[in-house]
Amino acid sequence: MALWSAEIDRLRPLIRAEGRAMTEAMSPAFSAVFPHGTAGSYDAEALADLRRQLSAPGQQAVDRHVEGPRGPIRLRTFVPARPARAVLLNIHGGGFIMGAPEMNDGLNAFLSQTLDLAVVSVDYRLAPEHRYPAAHDDCETAAAWLIDHAGTEFGTTRLLINGESAGANLAAATLLRLRRRGHGGRFSAAALEFGVYDLSGTPSAQEETDHDVLTATVLRGMMDLAHPDLSPAQRRDPDLSPLHADLTGLPPVLFGVGTADHLVDDTLFLERRWDLANRNTTLLVYPDAPHGGTGLPSVLPHWQPALLDFLDTHLSGEQQPDTQEAGGGRTDTRGARP
Repeated sequence: MALWSAEIDRLRPLIRAEGRAMTEAMSPAFSAVFPHGTAGSYDAEALADLRRQLSAPGQQAVDRHVEGPRGPIRLRTFVPARPARAVLLNIHGGGFIMGAPEMNDGLNAFLSQTLDLAVVSVDYRLAPEHRYPAAHDDCETAAAWLIDHAGTEFGTTRLLINGESAGANLAAATLLRLRRRGHGGRFSAAALEFGVYDLSGTPSAQEETDHDVLTATVLRGMMDLAHPDLSPAQRRDPDLSPLHADLTGLPPVLFGVGTADHLVDDTLFLERRWDLANRNTTLLVYPDAPHGGTGLPSVLPHWQPALLDFLDTHLSGEQQPDTQEAGGGRTDTRGARP
């Protein structure tokens, strides 16, 4: 079975060139955080500089705060001009050690106005200052707050969730935590881009190649810095690594990843297990695209309409009650344009 369409295959030389340029532009900044290839000798100044770059505000948004397990949690919100059809909980990436809601301002503003969504992006605590389960607890708190308050605050009880990279991990972990709390059906759908789903490292994550923005050395450094006291076996705890969880009762999901991404195995493996449990996955694979490749100029015109169509599909119908498990028929476009 083909993982992408003939249309996408014809774009491979362009995707490869754009991916190479992206890697050459961004890799030095990430590698500078781990100049010796280990978390124990990370460059704090380089990490602080990356954090500043990723937290520069873009589109206009309103910040609000909700009470969290260790103090207030900032929620960066976008509200559409028309009544909101749903609320999208966005969880940013950054390897658990960097990133901020502001890095997704452009996309969140676009989704808000295009689909009439209220978008809420959570400013979760970062490692190494705040180690597990700080980020997980903050994201769960934001999701639980939306379950309780979305109707009164945004005029709708329909909820969606999305995340990229480490944010995709946290989005999946949040759904699993909510299921354990008896809220398994409250989020209607999830969109997960190039996530890390096994913190002990899938085969592709451990390949020593230089074709990706995040090298195996940088990935290892991020995981070690975020979770320095946990062994590989401990990092496979389902709360940290959704690939090892029981995935039954989870909502429909859209997965996106590139084949040059060191985390490609994470997506392919999780999609298969999620599909076996629920029969409700959509998988889009982009040949030769690196980590973050859904934003490449050649890929975005395909990925963005697919994301919009997927979210729009799950904005109709009745809200599922807490006691109902998510399910549905599987949609497998495998890179074919919707």
